[in-house]
Amino acid sequence: MRILVTGGAGYIGGHVVLQLQQRGDDVVVVDDLVTGDSARIPDVPVLRADLSEPSAVPMLTDALAGVDAVVHFAARKRVDESVLRPAWYYQQNVGGMANLLLAMEAARVSALVFSSSAAVYGSTEGDSIPESSPTSPISPYGRTKLIGEQMLDEVAASRPLRAASLRYFNVAGAGSPRLGDTAVLNLVPMVFEKLDAGEEPVIFGADYPTPDGTCVRDYIHVADLASAHLAALDAVASGAISGNRPFNIGTGRGSSVREMISAIAAASGLDLVPRVAERRPGDAAIVVADPSRARSELGWEARHDLRDIVESAWASHQLLSGSPRG
Repeated sequence: MRILVTGGAGYIGGHVVLQLQQRGDDVVVVDDLVTGDSARIPDVPVLRADLSEPSAVPMLTDALAGVDAVVHFAARKRVDESVLRPAWYYQQNVGGMANLLLAMEAARVSALVFSSSAAVYGSTEGDSIPESSPTSPISPYGRTKLIGEQMLDEVAASRPLRAASLRYFNVAGAGSPRLGDTAVLNLVPMVFEKLDAGEEPVIFGADYPTPDGTCVRDYIHVADLASAHLAALDAVASGAISGNRPFNIGTGRGSSVREMISAIAAASGLDLVPRVAERRPGDAAIVVADPSRARSELGWEARHDLRDIVESAWASHQLLSGSPRG
C-alpha cells in the first residue's frame, strides 16, 4: 500500500513509518518538523507543512494522489500548554483534522487511522476502562482529541469513510535506540532528566489507594503501539471497519510509579531513592485500559512488558544524550 503519515517524523510516527517500511509499504510523510525530526526517517520523503494553515489543503490533496490510506499523528500534545493556549490548540488540532479531511475528500481517499488519546476519558479511572466509558475530557488537549473523533463520526455519516481512532494510554520505550522519546513530557523521560541533573526522581503522592500508595498506569511499549496502527490500517483499508471505530491501545496491566522507578534503577544500574512530594491536582489513582476490543477486532495485543519498555528507553537515552551512565 501507499500510506501518507502526518506527523511521521515524531516519536510515535517514526516508529510507525519504520514498521511500514519493514513490511514493504510505500510511505510519504507530512510534518511541520517543529517537534519532529526528519533524521528519524532518513529514507522517506518529507513534505514540510502546517496542517492547520488553509494552504495545506491543496498541498495535501496533491500529496494524496495514489495514496491508499492515511495515518494522522500531526497535532500538539502538551496538556499544560493546551491550558495556557486553548484557542491555538483548537486551531492546530481541530483545524488540522478539518483540512486533512477536506483534502481526503478531494482526493477520494477513504481510509484513516487517527492518533487519539486516553485523555478523552477525562477523570475516568479504574483497572479496566472500556471504550464505552464516558468521555469527558478535562483539558483543551483532550477535548481536541474527542472533537477529532466526533468529526470522523460525522464525516463517515455523510460520505464513505472508514476510520479507527486509537486511544493511547501511557507510551514509552524505543523500538530502536535512535527512535527514543526526546520530549520530557512523560514519566520515563522525566526520571531520566532528573538523573542527568544529578537529582532524585520525584513521586507525586504516595498515599493513593493502590498496593504501594503510588499511582498506577497502563504503560505500553511504543513498538507495540506502532504495530496497533498497522493492524488498524489493514482493517480500515480492507473495509473490515465501517464508520469510525474507537480502540483502546494499552496492555490491560497496571504498573505503579514506584514500580517504574525501580525498573529504571535496574536498567540503569543506579541506586535511585525517589523523593515523595504532595499529590498533583487531578491525578487519578488507577488508569488502566481494557484492550479487549483491539484484540478481538484487530487481532492485536501488546507483547512487551515493563522491563522491555524501560531497558529500551534507557538504551535510547544513553545513545541520544551521550550519557556515560549505566
